[in-house]
Amino acid sequence: MLVLPKELTHSQATACLRMLVQGLRSQTGPQVVVDATGLSRFDSAALAVLLEFRRESLALGKRFSILGMPARLGDLASLYGIIELLPSE
Repeated sequence: MLVLPKELTHSQATACLRMLVQGLRSQTGPQVVVDATGLSRFDSAALAVLLEFRRESLALGKRFSILGMPARLGDLASLYGIIELLPSE
């Protein structure tokens, strides 16, 4: 399981995505789960990171899901019409 930081805004997006992609390469199973339970401060850049990470995961043939997506992040994803691309557990 890969863990999102407490804060994920535009200024942290590139480093966070880099960290997630590095972690992805060490995941041996058919599914990768991103733990978002600790995510408390974010903006729309968090969605961009998750979408790009999803793309990277699928390119490696792995299923992707999010554990503990904050309700506000889910609301933002719904507003943008992308909630179905970010399955949550």
